[in-house]
Amino acid sequence: MPIASDYTSFKALKMNWKAGTTMARQQPTGKLATIFGGSGFVGRYVTRELASRGWRVRAACRRPDLAGYLQPMGAVGQVFPVQANLRYPDSVARAVAGADAVVNAVGILAPSGRQDFEAIHVKGPRAIAKAAREAGIGRFVHISAIGASEKSPADYAKTKAEGEAAVLEEYPGAIILRPSIIFGPEDEFFNRFAGMARVSPILPLIGGGKTRFQPVYVGDVATAVANCVEGSGVTGETYELGGPETLTFKQLLDRTKTWAGHSPAYVSLPFWLAKLQAVFTWPLPNFLRPVTVDQVRLLQVDNVVSDAARNGHRTIAELGVPSPHTVSTIVPEYLERFKSRGQFAHYRG
Repeated sequence: MPIASDYTSFKALKMNWKAGTTMARQQPTGKLATIFGGSGFVGRYVTRELASRGWRVRAACRRPDLAGYLQPMGAVGQVFPVQANLRYPDSVARAVAGADAVVNAVGILAPSGRQDFEAIHVKGPRAIAKAAREAGIGRFVHISAIGASEKSPADYAKTKAEGEAAVLEEYPGAIILRPSIIFGPEDEFFNRFAGMARVSPILPLIGGGKTRFQPVYVGDVATAVANCVEGSGVTGETYELGGPETLTFKQLLDRTKTWAGHSPAYVSLPFWLAKLQAVFTWPLPNFLRPVTVDQVRLLQVDNVVSDAARNGHRTIAELGVPSPHTVSTIVPEYLERFKSRGQFAHYRG
């Protein structure tokens, strides 16, 4: 489940430093970027990256009163959360007013109440793109997802594709980024399955664990976004962002178990049975459900950079990230807290 705390933000900064990412702040540019979802998993890294380059950042989110952890990412007054809700176009228009660039980093993995796929993935991006066009914004970056397709049986992927179409209809010069599964201290993949491994004697191996992923580090995604804001990328194009390794679902779970220090057994579930299990767990809150029916549908298709994107030079390398981080250089440190003896146990021998 997502871990939203000052502590994990500190851990992220620490790991970026260890990985060689410079945190030295540049002189203020005077330019302003509005980041929708600036307080979320990906958005906070984009906020930090742009602030480190001297940008003023307006982090547009539903609850700015809960986004105070963003402010230390910049100098005094450089980062400021503002209220905006994608379901209310007037708030979107206020959030983009006066900005030089706009980034949409809003997305959900499962619907909850009025925050459904149609509202967040389709109508919301359209509202942002329209407001950006009408405000004369010079640069607009929209974060989508690999696998986005209007023909997909998964509502997540289908609405992501519809959102891309809506963005380009309203703002033809937008740059669309499609990352594979994103990992980092607050991610909903490694943290979720490490938590399950800690409390459950079994882990579901959906579809035999053969689905392939190309995990990409959230800090590398943020760098690519910031580079686009500052001029990288071809306007109107779609880029697919993947990490340096292609790993199966089983390989990812194997590593998760090792780094979390637990060894539950696997139970192989064919896709149909995994969907049935997801139906039975439907009444539970999203954070307690192993997977939803829609996520099982997503697992039926590989989540990797396409040949078309590689051959067309539309990958993360073309956006200024030629050597993205591997899973093993980032994930073990933040999964250590799931070990039986707790975090920092290795200091005690």
